[in-house]
Amino acid sequence: MIIREDISMLDVSTGVALAAVGAGISMGAAAIGAGIGVGIAGAAGAGAIAEDPNKFGTALVFQALPQTQGIYGFLGAVLIMIGTGILGGFAGFESAANTMAGLAGTTPENAALIMGLAAVGGGLSVGLAGLSAIGQGITAAGSIGAVSKEPGAFGKCMVLTVMSETFAVFGLLITILILVGLKLLGA
Repeated sequence: MIIREDISMLDVSTGVALAAVGAGISMGAAAIGAGIGVGIAGAAGAGAIAEDPNKFGTALVFQALPQTQGIYGFLGAVLIMIGTGILGGFAGFESAANTMAGLAGTTPENAALIMGLAAVGGGLSVGLAGLSAIGQGITAAGSIGAVSKEPGAFGKCMVLTVMSETFAVFGLLITILILVGLKLLGA
């Protein structure tokens, strides 16, 4: 691995570590929210199915909704890894840091730290927003019960359940804007 003279291995290592933490937070926190939300809705679905096995399809639709926050966390993590170049290891990150330094008019050392901290910020945004899946799972569980009693309530219950999704979308959008704003994506 060739490291340019103007960027030390320590600076690259710190930036890579921060970028990896950001990607991990993105996926990890969103997965926690999605897992809890899907579990809550699944428990309600199991109860509804025990009473009427024909409710499986409806229960499955509502149980699936909190999974999307996990997908957003995964997408955020992949975008962070692509944007910071860590999929290419130290050399990929170094290349991205040198490119960013040129675009931002700063040193590669500063660029490496900025990239790492931006990745943590992006990971926190989508990861913490992914915790909205817990609320979505609670609403989905209530919706499973409501639709089991009144099938005509499906559409209204679906609207109520997807409202929590809005915040997860905003979290992903902020992650993308951070990466694009710092020219880590689309540069």
